[in-house]
Amino acid sequence: MIMNHIPSMLVSEKTGWEEIDKSNYSARWFFRSLVTPLSLLPPAMYAYAELVHPGVIFPLSMPALTAMQLLVTGIVFYVMQLLMVPYMAMLIQRMAKGRDHDPGYDGAYALAAIAPVPLWLSSLSLLVPNQGFVIGVGIAAWIAALALIRHGVRPLLHIDDEKTAHYIANMVSLGGIAAGIGLLVVSAMVLSLLLGAW
Repeated sequence: MIMNHIPSMLVSEKTGWEEIDKSNYSARWFFRSLVTPLSLLPPAMYAYAELVHPGVIFPLSMPALTAMQLLVTGIVFYVMQLLMVPYMAMLIQRMAKGRDHDPGYDGAYALAAIAPVPLWLSSLSLLVPNQGFVIGVGIAAWIAALALIRHGVRPLLHIDDEKTAHYIANMVSLGGIAAGIGLLVVSAMVLSLLLGAW
């Protein structure tokens, strides 16, 4: 249901968002139904790209990683993604509370779970052995994720004031970008430790 509404949710604060809000999905539901399965896509697609066309999309990963190294890399990245969503939910809730508004954890988690959907789906671009194409899809996915944050703040966090919603959306967007970079840095550090000790 959510996936069908994503295109309209990119440009509207009503279509799709109101249905999600009325459904009262819990954070546990989002984790089980959205976050857990979609977080599998990036590590699986990375492993595919490295095994099927090594060095084409990620030239710095030559020599190619072994299947076991790819498995370890995938597990680390998967776990880091699962941890990132509740972290972002906590950040969203704190930013809203900083503006004297408590959206509740489930609303904050819903936004944190829906916003990265384009990023997860963009990993399917790794099926195409073309670095420029993958980068282009990645940039478009970041823009789409930021649009989802912008349009999801008011309906999911129940913020009536437009200025407050705009401020929170900006802060969440900056936090999301920082968290995305942090995810890659921490994953790289953990992997270097694990693979270094291999």
